[in-house]
Amino acid sequence: MTTPLNVPDSRARWSPRLWGTLLVLCAAMFLDALDVSMVGVALPSIADDLGLTTSTLQWIVSGYILGYGGLLLLGGRAADLLGRRRVFLIALGVFALASLLGGFVDSGPLLIASRFIKGLSAAFTAPAGLSIITTTFKEGPQRNRALSIYTTCAATGFSMGLVLSGLLTQLSWRWTMLLPAPIALIALIAGLRLIPHSDREDTHRGYDLPGAITGTGAMLLLVFTVVQAPEAGWTSARTLLSFLAVAVLLTVFVTIERRTANPLIRLGVLRSGSQVRAQLGAAAFFGSYVGFQFLVTQYMQSLLGWSALETALAFLPAGVLVALSSTKIGDVVDRFGTPRVIAAGFTSLVVGYALFLRITLTPSYAVVILPSMLLLGAACALTFPSLNIQATNGVDDDEQGMVSGLLNTSIQVGGAIFLAVVTAVITAHGSGDGSRQAVLDSYRPGLVVVTVVAFAGLLITLTGLRRRRPVQRTVLVASSETDRAAKAAPTTTARKVSVRD
Repeated sequence: MTTPLNVPDSRARWSPRLWGTLLVLCAAMFLDALDVSMVGVALPSIADDLGLTTSTLQWIVSGYILGYGGLLLLGGRAADLLGRRRVFLIALGVFALASLLGGFVDSGPLLIASRFIKGLSAAFTAPAGLSIITTTFKEGPQRNRALSIYTTCAATGFSMGLVLSGLLTQLSWRWTMLLPAPIALIALIAGLRLIPHSDREDTHRGYDLPGAITGTGAMLLLVFTVVQAPEAGWTSARTLLSFLAVAVLLTVFVTIERRTANPLIRLGVLRSGSQVRAQLGAAAFFGSYVGFQFLVTQYMQSLLGWSALETALAFLPAGVLVALSSTKIGDVVDRFGTPRVIAAGFTSLVVGYALFLRITLTPSYAVVILPSMLLLGAACALTFPSLNIQATNGVDDDEQGMVSGLLNTSIQVGGAIFLAVVTAVITAHGSGDGSRQAVLDSYRPGLVVVTVVAFAGLLITLTGLRRRRPVQRTVLVASSETDRAAKAAPTTTARKVSVRD
């Protein structure tokens, strides 16, 4: 259990140290999200400078995703077993060193290796940071407020990464790699002083080494297979055999987790309907958004001829809206509950994607593009914090890291899978005459897929709104009164009792 920064009263002010702890954790999450989005704009410059082929270039993005998505389950459980503070700070230090390495390398393989190491370290900082928050702030208004600020920093980092990359790439792509290093170092120094110590879980029964090996192997192979499927072919022998191997590893993993005394993932946590909805909702939310961002970036730069900076600025309204709402979402969740807020967010997401289907080769930004960006900003502000709150509520402190790792795994794997699907759909519809209109027509089915995925997330969320109201009804309860002295036969009387279903 994390030591005593808990605030006893939801109306009490947070101490400076409590704010400092939250800001350190927010900085790490901001960097994780920033790094995911910032590298995209810099890829053409990296290819020109290092002489990389397209297949090598895509691994600069995929290497990060592979390390991040593949090791999240292990990272989340390591936080519970080894201590959340220790895991967070060590991983943050590795992240800073990998950022320095990435800024000074002179070859593609070294750059890909640095990206994989950064993804690996993020796989430990993300669940450890989230579990520090959920064990430091009391469940309820305090935690909801903290999580709304924390997750808003992630959404802001993802949005701001595009803008910063557009600016920094004009100087050199190396600055996009180096920027996270000093921020991570400052956060590390502050974290050493501010983050509370946490006890490690009692591990006298030993670690779940077989579960860690099979679970991590399954996630690594799944992410790798999905990332490579559009290039290798979804029906190729290589892809199908890889998916078969993933299924075998997952089957073995589940068998191990059901039998071991100290599992990497306690499968019983998935018996909760709200937990399952949070995991599936997170996959649908992030998967649809990553696919949308990929499509829109291609649309604006390839078809409209916008610069990297102009494209980044087009996304800016969504990021600004998210940042401005950061301190308010916790109050909204307190009042309406996570299912309603998530449903509202998904509704905004679906409408925003649907409106973007109106795009043409000569769109009006204010009429066609801006409404979608504002709706997506509202969706991010409402949905992302609420999913985190729903996933971590009601979970014991010694399993917060596990649940945090599971949620982040859903986010990353969902992003990888749905981006690959969107890419495949675009490719399948791209056999036109090569004209700008033909390219635009190939994008529309991808936008439809993105919209359908978001709508599926909305439907999943709506199942959580069907609650049976407590109904009072009168029943007859039999009671026996025995005259012991006379040993008379028992007489049965009836009394009315109000009960709630």
